[in-house]
Amino acid sequence: MFFTVPTLLTWTRIVAIPLIVGVFYLGMEPRLQNLIATVMFVAFALTDWLDGFLARRLNQTSAFGAFLDPVADKFLVSASLLVLVNLGRADVFVALIIIGREIAISALREWMAQIGASRSVAVHMLGKVKTTVQMVAIPFLLFDGVLFGLIHTGRWGAWLIWLSAILTVWSMIYYLQKALPEIRKRVH
Repeated sequence: MFFTVPTLLTWTRIVAIPLIVGVFYLGMEPRLQNLIATVMFVAFALTDWLDGFLARRLNQTSAFGAFLDPVADKFLVSASLLVLVNLGRADVFVALIIIGREIAISALREWMAQIGASRSVAVHMLGKVKTTVQMVAIPFLLFDGVLFGLIHTGRWGAWLIWLSAILTVWSMIYYLQKALPEIRKRVH
């Protein structure tokens, strides 16, 4: 199951990282850089939905795909946040909250899986909402312009990325509360 269509789509999100970052080093006009990076981010982010759909539809789900999918998402989001911090469009504190939470919850999930309690930290709707807000905020911040003559994406993106940071902390607290009974059983 290493080279199925869904897994290859997941790999594209990892391959996308140097492409999105690289756009800002090509010396193009800034608005063109912003547009290209935004279109690439949105296209690659959509593969997250598509790979899951195809895995179920083609009956090509696998343990490797289930592992790689969230890793690819976290890499794509983290790299994009670092680009945005570098460009001065996202606060470093927001990036630390979001990236730090991803590391902490990934480690928690790994530990819970090792002790046979992974159900206690299964993906919850709050985590999905957090991810959705991130996936809207990041392209808004990458674009950093006026959309349809009405929407200042930089302003909206700034609000949304802070909302995402709040949801990030909230979801981390939720997962830690769910894991706490199992942790208490095993920590002496």
